[in-house]
Amino acid sequence: MKASDLFVKALEQEGVEYIFGIPGEENLDLLESLRTSSIKLILTRHEQAAGFMAATYGRLTGKVGVCMSTLGPGATNFVTAAAYAQLGAMPMLMITGQKPIKASKQGRFQVLDVVDMMRPITKYTAQIVSGERIASQVREAFRIASAERPGAVHLELPEDIADEETSPNLIPESSMRRPVAEEKSIKHAVDMIELAKSPLLLIGAGANRKMSSSMLTELVDDFGIPFVTTQMGKGVVDETKDLFLGNTTLSDGDFVHRAIAHADLIINVGHDVVEKPPFFMRDNDKKVIHINYNAAEVDPVYFPQVEVIGDIANSIWAIKDKLQSQKHWDFSYFDKVKKAEEKELPHGCEDDRFPVYPQRLVADVRKAMPDDGIIALDNGVYKIWFARNYKAKKPNTVLLDNALATMGAGLPSAMASKLVYPDRPVIAICGDGGFMMNSQELETAVRLNQHLIILILRDDAYGMIKWKQANMKFDDFGLDYGNPDYVKYVEAYGGKGHRVEAADQLLPLLEKCMQEHAVHLIDIPIDYSENDEILNNQLRVLSAKV
Repeated sequence: MKASDLFVKALEQEGVEYIFGIPGEENLDLLESLRTSSIKLILTRHEQAAGFMAATYGRLTGKVGVCMSTLGPGATNFVTAAAYAQLGAMPMLMITGQKPIKASKQGRFQVLDVVDMMRPITKYTAQIVSGERIASQVREAFRIASAERPGAVHLELPEDIADEETSPNLIPESSMRRPVAEEKSIKHAVDMIELAKSPLLLIGAGANRKMSSSMLTELVDDFGIPFVTTQMGKGVVDETKDLFLGNTTLSDGDFVHRAIAHADLIINVGHDVVEKPPFFMRDNDKKVIHINYNAAEVDPVYFPQVEVIGDIANSIWAIKDKLQSQKHWDFSYFDKVKKAEEKELPHGCEDDRFPVYPQRLVADVRKAMPDDGIIALDNGVYKIWFARNYKAKKPNTVLLDNALATMGAGLPSAMASKLVYPDRPVIAICGDGGFMMNSQELETAVRLNQHLIILILRDDAYGMIKWKQANMKFDDFGLDYGNPDYVKYVEAYGGKGHRVEAADQLLPLLEKCMQEHAVHLIDIPIDYSENDEILNNQLRVLSAKV
């Protein structure tokens, strides 16, 4: 069998549905093999966007997302996407081409050591030097990418290796179950929870994988233990529940931090060190149980006393099975926090000012979206408002990147979401800065005939950095830019453009766009003028009164 055919057969055996990317001269054998396969090639306009799409596919499905590029500049364009997948724990395989390795074709033209370049930002990277190695290396790449903690892997397929004849061998996936936690660690965790006076559940990024939602929901419902979430833990348990106390969006000073400070035990599920710490441990009486697939990475502000290591869903089931409700549990202060937060959250939700107030934007998007609708956020100051104010009702319905926190991923992430869930509403929410970093993918979305809504929150500046600049008392400098006419811009690609000119236009426009199949772009001028005052001052004062 031709080696490139074997490579594609190996991908098919792994259940690959899509390959995102831009082929080059060195991929042409692989491209021809793909042509007659069951795998659909999603041709993008930039390799970075292809990587973001593959990573998001992995995030949503738990299967390995696959992307491809040529050598040299195509491969270097994968670097940010590799870091996005690696830090965000999204299983992804990058396939890059290379010049022939058995004989020189064009000297060093376009040749980089891509394998060495990928090593610091992947779990596994290798050059395939023989067709006989294809089956084992593809299987190994998929195994490593999807194993906890998931991440990015890379295979380089040189042009001459792709063209050679090889044995048509394939290696099937072995039958494997994730390890379960040791019984004594379960007992230690149960004892600690039962002895606590005010235990609090904290749900992090790791819990948003491998179907942990149902077990955590049962734990909350059965025992009435209040819970908080990190940005990447949103939606694991329905955040409209009365026991939800908030998201750890800000570093401190919000209502949620008052609850965390009061708790004498934090049951920390799915903690991931890539997210900024949702709390700091000190030398005090606060206890922490670490429940995750992997042991805790100890640092000066995180040193849990008990660790329950194994499949998260199984660990929660085992704890729930042995746990008994305690009469001495006291959640009264958490109730006060909840009431104070619920009193503050509606602030600005009906504000008619224009440009649109961020709180009004979040409220209107939440009203428009069904429970299973997906919002895919780029990176900017609006991410704080959505993480804090938008209550997620189901897992992976709020796609936040709080790991690499790169700009440019919002639109590709939304496009991948629509491929995975074609019948669910998907909205990309982007700042004007992040959107323009991959805006060319509008053409891809139109070509794929996607029903997609893109919100451009336009402040004509890098607003997140402006907020930080103001908070640090620096002068307003160096962060303003111009923008195209976004309505004409999307129409030039074959989509439909809309412009919000009053706050009360947004919700009906969203509802209209959700009914009409097209790639819709909505230009929304946004008012960030009160960000610093609200997020850094007012919330701190209000929450301190609880």
